[in-house]
Amino acid sequence: MNVRRHPGGAVAAVAVTLDETTHKALEQLTASAKAQVRDVLRARIVLAAAGGQTNAEIARELNVAINTVRKWRGRFAERGPDGLKDTGRPGRPKVYDDRVRVAIVAAATSEPPHPAATWTHRAIAERVASTVFAAVSPSHIGRILADLDLKPHKVRSWLTRRDTPDFWQRAEHICDLYRNPPQDAVLLSIDEKTAIAARSRKHPGRPTTPGQAARQEFEYVRHGTASLVAALDVRTGEVLTEVIARNNAATFTEFLDRINALIPDSTDIHVVLDNGSSHTAKHTKAWFKAHPRWTAHFTPPHASWLNQVELVFSALTRSVLRHGDFAGRDDLIDKLDSYIINRNKTAKPFRWTYDGTPLKEAA
Repeated sequence: MNVRRHPGGAVAAVAVTLDETTHKALEQLTASAKAQVRDVLRARIVLAAAGGQTNAEIARELNVAINTVRKWRGRFAERGPDGLKDTGRPGRPKVYDDRVRVAIVAAATSEPPHPAATWTHRAIAERVASTVFAAVSPSHIGRILADLDLKPHKVRSWLTRRDTPDFWQRAEHICDLYRNPPQDAVLLSIDEKTAIAARSRKHPGRPTTPGQAARQEFEYVRHGTASLVAALDVRTGEVLTEVIARNNAATFTEFLDRINALIPDSTDIHVVLDNGSSHTAKHTKAWFKAHPRWTAHFTPPHASWLNQVELVFSALTRSVLRHGDFAGRDDLIDKLDSYIINRNKTAKPFRWTYDGTPLKEAA
């Protein structure tokens, strides 16, 4: 019982007594900065009750309802410290046991059935029904997977880079070229951007308005593609481009021939290249051997992002290609040329800060 009555019928607060150990434990709880607020409140109610205060006095002091004081005072008097714990709340029992949840996780983290490439909630439900003899709805599968933060329908690409023992040494070498270009020499960064699509929208777009982004028609018409080879002068930021019909070693060395003719014979030329087939072919190697003033510096495998001309291609994509509307292949080429011409008028070198060393965890 939580209350007792005086002979005259008045309700008296139930008495609370504390032994030394419990009293000390409750005081430590009220002084703890990490304890939950509700636990501290309950402990303060019991300590005040043990000190002889009435329910009304405790309620005023702690700014809580008198029924709250009566509840926790009475529960402590009946069950001691265990009475201050929350009791289990009634609720809907689990529909499926743990075997079903394990079967769902096992399916979601395994290979999907042939010929599917990814799991669906319906496919997982069918797999579970065949393993634990429980019919689980696809929607419930989705709720369980969401609760476990499993997303079998999502796939992110990644690359297992092949082991290259000198990867960081080569990366550091390329970065040192950018940060400290060779004296009295030209430093170029060359690469190709292939299969650039010339597409026109079937219907006109709509310009941006207050509160609404610009809108672009989803359907488009293809007008072929164009490929580009570009050489960036790392010192000046200027770019030389040329539209190419094929991306092969012969086309690449023809481009090198044109650059070679533009630069005085007395000037050495250093060029940064990735490991594309047109750059590493026997024909290209023979060309470099026949032109000793040229020195090729290759980025490590799967590190073409170290090729600085990729920054030009990135800017070109954002400014011209991503939302571009091209009446035909010639229109695409004209806009590519115009972008490079206008860029060269105010060209500046990129500020390269990366030194090619792996990122290290803070000590």
